[in-house]
Amino acid sequence: MALPPMWLNNILETIGNTPLIKLNKITAALPATILAKVDYFNPGNSIKDRMALKMIEVAEAEGKLKPGGTIIECTSGNTGMGLALVAIVKGYKCIFTTTDKQSKEKMDIMKAVGAEVIVCPTNVAPEDPKSYYSVARKLAAEIPNSFFFNQYDNLANRQAHYESTGPEIWKQSEGKITHLVCTAGTGGTITGTATYLKEKNPNIKVWAIDPIGSLLTHYFETGIEDHAYVQPYIAEGFGEDFIPKNYDMSVIDHFEQVSDKDGALMTRRLAKEEGLFCGYSAGSCLQGLLQLKDQLKPSDVVVCIFHDHGSRYVGKVFNDDWMKSKGFL
Repeated sequence: MALPPMWLNNILETIGNTPLIKLNKITAALPATILAKVDYFNPGNSIKDRMALKMIEVAEAEGKLKPGGTIIECTSGNTGMGLALVAIVKGYKCIFTTTDKQSKEKMDIMKAVGAEVIVCPTNVAPEDPKSYYSVARKLAAEIPNSFFFNQYDNLANRQAHYESTGPEIWKQSEGKITHLVCTAGTGGTITGTATYLKEKNPNIKVWAIDPIGSLLTHYFETGIEDHAYVQPYIAEGFGEDFIPKNYDMSVIDHFEQVSDKDGALMTRRLAKEEGLFCGYSAGSCLQGLLQLKDQLKPSDVVVCIFHDHGSRYVGKVFNDDWMKSKGFL
């Protein structure tokens, strides 16, 4: 039967069209208007739902993912959650590899939606056989009718944001956006969104936020992939120790590094002062913007992308004991 117009066919139809919300208290001293694209309103509570759906649709269209197949991915958690939701609706199995630095909440959430989760060590090189990248590739080679999505190099990732996140921000800001601020991880969100927005207005500034210890900032500044600049960092879901193929550095104007401590403290402030219960990357995104505040003027309209929900981090950033153990409180 045809559904009434207000009924949805499945949970996937709720992906996207997330709100743009003005920040008021934390940014009160800034001359510009600061807006947050709050993507925890997606059903999987993160922006990764967008690219999870797009990657699966493209894999199906290309014949790489067949009925009853197994989705394999290396994920810090949010992409896994998005892929798992799509898999439930479309009838696939999921096996995800993740790292031991990710929060227990993320692992439990992925298991709750039916995924098998394999935990790998964080502090190994990407090419190490024990890394979560290598383990995922090995599983895909061994398991029949499976496909390794590799969100880092899968260009359907940035395509999703070119087709949805960018157009939404342009429409919601009525084309007034002057700056896009976004934490940088796989490169899909920032590259896809920035590409669309710069096609609309090439004068829009795109600022990427990176944790101290990530390789991305040094690569952006020098064009050299020098792993001597990679150091352990605590922040989850952004920063990289290699350069994913989703990046197009030409659409990014500046990389700003944020400390683990400053990002964590700002994440807590967002919850208490703005009522936005967001993840680690949102606090880091806003902290990076505040570090660049001297470059703003009253007519500017800044959009910060807040990727995911604070429920992923209740045992870490929102836990006083954990914060004290890291020297953040």
